[in-house]
Amino acid sequence: MKSLTASQIAELTGGRTLGATDTPITGLETLDFAGPNDLTFIGDAKHAERWPDCKARIALIDRKLVERQAVGLKPCGPTPGDNRALIAVDHVDLAMAKILEHFAPPPQLPGVGVHPSCVIDPAAKIGAGCRVGPHCVLGPRATLGPGCTLHSGVTIMDDSSVGAQTEIFPGVVIRERCHIGAGCLLSSNVVIGTDGFGYRPSPDGRSLVKIPHIGGVRIGDAVELGANTCVDRGKFSDTVIGDGTKIDNLVQIAHNCRIGRCVVIAGCTGVAGSTTIGDGVQIGGGADIKDHLTIGPGAKIAGGAQLMHDVPPGETWAGSPAQEHRNAARQYVAMRQLPELMKKAKKWMKE
Repeated sequence: MKSLTASQIAELTGGRTLGATDTPITGLETLDFAGPNDLTFIGDAKHAERWPDCKARIALIDRKLVERQAVGLKPCGPTPGDNRALIAVDHVDLAMAKILEHFAPPPQLPGVGVHPSCVIDPAAKIGAGCRVGPHCVLGPRATLGPGCTLHSGVTIMDDSSVGAQTEIFPGVVIRERCHIGAGCLLSSNVVIGTDGFGYRPSPDGRSLVKIPHIGGVRIGDAVELGANTCVDRGKFSDTVIGDGTKIDNLVQIAHNCRIGRCVVIAGCTGVAGSTTIGDGVQIGGGADIKDHLTIGPGAKIAGGAQLMHDVPPGETWAGSPAQEHRNAARQYVAMRQLPELMKKAKKWMKE
């Protein structure tokens, strides 16, 4: 069983130890559920108030909460307590990530080589050191870069390529003429390269005509796609996702979208076709984004927002329909006052 002492945690995270305890931690847990052998974490003053009642002996804590007193400010953080320790760090979440890496179980990977149950077209190319698990299918001219891992049941169709060291989990389908960069992670049941949703009424008005989509999908390096996320192919040119972008589960990226570098999109978001999203944009869960919009670099879209207009760089938008968040907040406050105003209006009308 893996374990860490307070001093080892401080060394691993670059933190400063306050208090002392000999109890090693063997796991991680939240304040409410942590036991004596768990490490917990405190990121703000609200959670710091619950530290005295927590059973954990060691906690990571934001350095600002415990070092205010050193510069003459009133302390807002807890004291360690008897036989307990606080590890003060600059960024609790980043420090916690290092501890999680220490405790993470080793990955379960297929063996190097191609499992005998796979169907591999003679024209497909598989790089050195690849791991191709059971029941995978590689179509004509499909290409895997060196060190790729395909878990069971992955399908990569004609003329598609996957860059070096990319890991693809069970059930992923990569359709024709799609290209995935190096060091990517595709979670289970991701589908890349389905036709975009394009139909027009037939001349007689009695049916729908399907619009062919002949473009592809091009995904950069170090991109992560969550389970059941779909990325549609372009109508003419490619749908594009830039390097380092992270997309959560159950996200829909429609045809001809162009998503920049290091964009973060939370779960259940839908991005309609031909939308451009700049570098570093953050989009909250369940957002709905209309087609043919432009979201400027560094913008933030709140969860549940219904976006109908372009967003300038660096702005934060929220609401339904979405608008600049300060305007949205003022309207929300006004709407909450409507029931009382209606009562007063009815009273005035009677008078």
